[in-house]
This record gives sequence, C-alpha cells and structure tokens, in this order.
Amino acid sequence: MWEHFAHQADVGIRATAAGLSSAFEDAAIALTAIVTDPKNVQPLECVKLECDAEDEELLLVNWLNSIIYEMATGKMLFGKFEVNIEGLTVSAKIWGEKIDQARHLPAVEPKAVTYNQLSVKEEKGKWTVQCVIDV
Repeated sequence: MWEHFAHQADVGIRATAAGLSSAFEDAAIALTAIVTDPKNVQPLECVKLECDAEDEELLLVNWLNSIIYEMATGKMLFGKFEVNIEGLTVSAKIWGEKIDQARHLPAVEPKAVTYNQLSVKEEKGKWTVQCVIDV
C-alpha cells in the first residue's frame, strides 16, 4: 500500500507493508505515480540496481535516488519492482519502458529524494517508509 501526502512545493510518498523489501517496492511505485499511472507502464526492459547505506533511512534515499537516476538517464518509467534487502544493501530488478509522452502524459519530473520527513520504522510487524520527493 502506498500514498502521496501533501507537502508545499514537492510531493511526499509513504508506503506500508509487512516487510521492509515490500515497503521499498511500494515506495518505488509511489515514486512512479508522481509522474504517471504505474499501471500504464509496461515491463519491457529490466534494469538491475544495487545500493547500500549506513542506516535504513539513507538506504531508502539511495534506493529511490537510484530509480530517479535510471528514469532520467534512460528516459524510462518503471512500474514493476523486485527488491531484496540484506543488512543495509538493496539488490533489485526494476522493469519498465521508454517514456511515451502521448501515452504516459508525464505530470512532473522527480529530481531527488529530500531528507524532509524521512522515516523508516517498524511498528507491530509492519514497515512504514516515507520521504519527500523534489519535483
């Protein structure tokens, strides 16, 4: 489950799931949803990503910034995510396609993850991750 939340000029994203890997996957879908409906993104190409960090909050930042980098450099959108987290390392496969302006109707371009309202926490067996995306 993911959602956007209000923030002044940027967009907040929040995801909650039973596991940290699933929460990271849902946060990635929320990132795509800032740009277009993730259901409209076909899984035509697979990109492998790896990142690590000193703590779980920075891991979320590095994970989402890695996707933003792939979106910008590959001119792609991603709609399917498979995340494996071991310790403080993410290994992932992400699937997507080249941006089709007419079909995807991109709303904004995410620039980077900010540290504003950054949070990764487990409570009662559920993980909630959130951050604000600079658009």
